[in-house]
Amino acid sequence: MSCRPPSRAFERYRLSRALLLCGCVAAGTSQAQETAAGLVLEPSVVSGSRSAAQSFDLPFSVDSLGREQISDGQLGINASEVLSRVPGLVVQNRQNYAQDLQISSRGFGARSAFGVRGLKLISDGIPASTPDGQGQAATFNLDTAERIEVLRGPASTLYGSNAGGVIQMFSRDGIGRPRIGAETLIGSDGLTRNHLTAEGESDGVGFVLDASRMDTDGYRDHSAARRDQTFAKLNFTPDEDSKLALIYSSLEQNGTQDPLGQAWEAYKADPRSVAVNALNFNTRKSIDHQQLGVNYERYFGDATLQTTAYAGKRSVIQYLAIPQGPQGNPNHSGGVVDFDREFHGGSVRWLQPVAGISGDLRLVFGVDYDQSRDDRRGYENFSGSQIGVKGNLRRDEVDTVTSLDPYAQATWDIGNWTLQGGLRYSTVEVDVDDKYIVGANGDDSGTRRYEKATPSVSVGYAFTSDLNGYVSVGKGFETPSQAELAYSQGNAGFNYGLEPSESTQYEIGLKARVARGARVNAAIFQINTDDEVVVLENSGGRTSYQNAGKTLRRGFELGVESQLDEQWSAALAYTYLAATYDSRFAAGNSLIDKGNDLPGVPRTTVFGELAWKPVDGISTALEGLYRSKVYVEDSNTQRPAPSYTVFNWRTGFTQHFGPWQTHQTLRLDNLLDRQYVGSVIVGDGNGRFYEAAPGRSWFASAGIEYQF
Repeated sequence: MSCRPPSRAFERYRLSRALLLCGCVAAGTSQAQETAAGLVLEPSVVSGSRSAAQSFDLPFSVDSLGREQISDGQLGINASEVLSRVPGLVVQNRQNYAQDLQISSRGFGARSAFGVRGLKLISDGIPASTPDGQGQAATFNLDTAERIEVLRGPASTLYGSNAGGVIQMFSRDGIGRPRIGAETLIGSDGLTRNHLTAEGESDGVGFVLDASRMDTDGYRDHSAARRDQTFAKLNFTPDEDSKLALIYSSLEQNGTQDPLGQAWEAYKADPRSVAVNALNFNTRKSIDHQQLGVNYERYFGDATLQTTAYAGKRSVIQYLAIPQGPQGNPNHSGGVVDFDREFHGGSVRWLQPVAGISGDLRLVFGVDYDQSRDDRRGYENFSGSQIGVKGNLRRDEVDTVTSLDPYAQATWDIGNWTLQGGLRYSTVEVDVDDKYIVGANGDDSGTRRYEKATPSVSVGYAFTSDLNGYVSVGKGFETPSQAELAYSQGNAGFNYGLEPSESTQYEIGLKARVARGARVNAAIFQINTDDEVVVLENSGGRTSYQNAGKTLRRGFELGVESQLDEQWSAALAYTYLAATYDSRFAAGNSLIDKGNDLPGVPRTTVFGELAWKPVDGISTALEGLYRSKVYVEDSNTQRPAPSYTVFNWRTGFTQHFGPWQTHQTLRLDNLLDRQYVGSVIVGDGNGRFYEAAPGRSWFASAGIEYQF
């Protein structure tokens, strides 16, 4: 018997309970003001307002994860280690380094078959997402992160197309006396990671240098990987009115094995299993990514000019498991993906406070420009009787995606009110220059241009010094990615008729500081989307997409951080999200009913943490994660990935001996050895929707640092 989603009446009941909870938080605040005063340190963020402000005072959902949360007891390998503690986000580690993490924010990004899409990823002001919305969280260097900011809801639409949410990572500046360090990590499934670092300041120049190598055999068969990362940053002040930072980073993965997804029966029989085709074709992926950027900031009285420029290149070779038969279609692009990408861009932003009026008015004017150019080739993945090798050329084209986005924002604090509004005009142009015109394979050259103005308005009110409420509304749009445009039905060339999806987002929230030094953020939201981009068909190892009417997302988020006393602290992130199709549509031979759940989006996600620091230099914590079942395709008829609950434990020790500092960490994940599906591949054409998560796993690290 198929499971149907709850009725709208039940959803309204859930949301009304959420509102009641917000009211209870507000009621308790007035009694706790004196207790909470001075105990809660509010993080400062720039996401949303684009100038530094306390997250508590901003009238939208934004969270900041500090250096301790990012590094304390974590492996420093994947952003999933820390982002799970942010409400509204679903972060799934595929246990597959050939495909990267799957991250969604309020349902945006859940359909991504690889990498991150639908979210704007930014590192030190430099986009980690291409102009078409496809990004790679693997380029984040967690070893050097000072903080990660996560913006959700209507305010994120001011970051342009494909900004269903914004995740920004900021590296730390080199400050203080120079120091060098080394760290070694070992763990389950042959995991090793060696890490070297040097940072500090000398003669007014700050520096951060970081290099690491990770090797793993992988939890599943045929999932071994090696990842090399480097990072270098110089920061200095050319004069008393300016700051300059130069940033270089690289990521290299050669021959990363891809185990593909699993059919349900194979997963249940052996969670480490791998599809036979993955072994026969030796599915694998190699990545070489390098980029260089510069950030310059100059003060003109009270005004500030901020500029960013960057350039880089990325090369990818990927061997897929597409059988030889489908490649007989003259329009098929083969089973080997091979491209060289050059990308560059920049931004200019002017921050201007306005004097002579009541309150505090701050204006921001800016423009962002980004371009990526792919020299893309496709080859058959066989040569004669040999498979899993590069064969005949089947695709040769240059794909260029360019975006140009001017924007303006205003933030006005007047009395107990905070008003923020902004408008961005996004232009995204996709240009295809097809150089492979052979026989029945015609010329797919063409250009598609997308344009949209995306306004956002937020209003906040301070009921007391420890209780803020707000309302936020915004318009957004999500252009198709190059991968979604690449194929029409039947593998018939580019799908130039695919339209962007457009959304209207609403959010109501409360932020409170309550007893025992606790900080509470609660938000209710609704997102109405037209022309959602969904799977049309899977054929011959290729997926084509279409626009599918309307979707509706309604949900509630609750984030709590509490310093219970000097030794104990706790954190909670709760998300309820009902993401459904709001109109009926046809997909291939199937009819998708109104009310079906969007695949890849769990209704309920809960993260909790209880931490204990009995003395300086010793810490331990217990983490828990619950995720409800997840549908794997649009009809909701295939077996959903079941719900699960897992617990993790970590402990860490730090010692100081004069200029020396040493540290050790022990971590146990999945303490109860639960077998569960950690991530899903939405709409997989072979029915291999499931990706098993590891059983009980252990990790241990030790490091040393010397300060000159």
